[in-house]
Amino acid sequence: MSLGNIFLVGPMGSGKSTIGRQLAKALHRKFYDSDKVIEKRTGVSISWIFEMEGESGFRERESKAIDELTELKNVVVATGGGAVLSEQNRQCLKSRGQVIYLSASAEQLYRRTARDKKRPLLQNTDRRKQIENLLTIRDPLYREVADIIIKTGEQSVQHTVNEVIRRLKELDKKSRTHENVTG
Repeated sequence: MSLGNIFLVGPMGSGKSTIGRQLAKALHRKFYDSDKVIEKRTGVSISWIFEMEGESGFRERESKAIDELTELKNVVVATGGGAVLSEQNRQCLKSRGQVIYLSASAEQLYRRTARDKKRPLLQNTDRRKQIENLLTIRDPLYREVADIIIKTGEQSVQHTVNEVIRRLKELDKKSRTHENVTG
């Protein structure tokens, strides 16, 4: 498969990091989680960055990390849930690899994040309502950048990884067929 970079987008709790790690392993590629890269660089948690610099400060750091990570070759990158809010990030993702949108229902996301205390946008708020609001804003942006959309939640991680690989192979075959026709 000659697809190059694979970028995972989707809401928090959709499985980007878990699926990304397994996908990278299956494809023998290096895996990066943009939030973990930011935490490693700063030496502090995402929550701390939000608290001290606000969401805008975090988004600046996120854009820099996305720009750098998408420049790497043959990697799998899990992005933060809000990475698609930036036009610059969407352009980097779309132009530098294949984008997989891992989608999940608001109810699934609520269940998966119910005990999580590390997600700044879900603290001190009606978590369910906040998830619904975030999905309303972000879902069209995820769809805008996505080459492939995969619904998560009903099947195992391994099944989802296999489905992503299957769909990537289909996409690769289509793009090679198109190149042969137009080239």
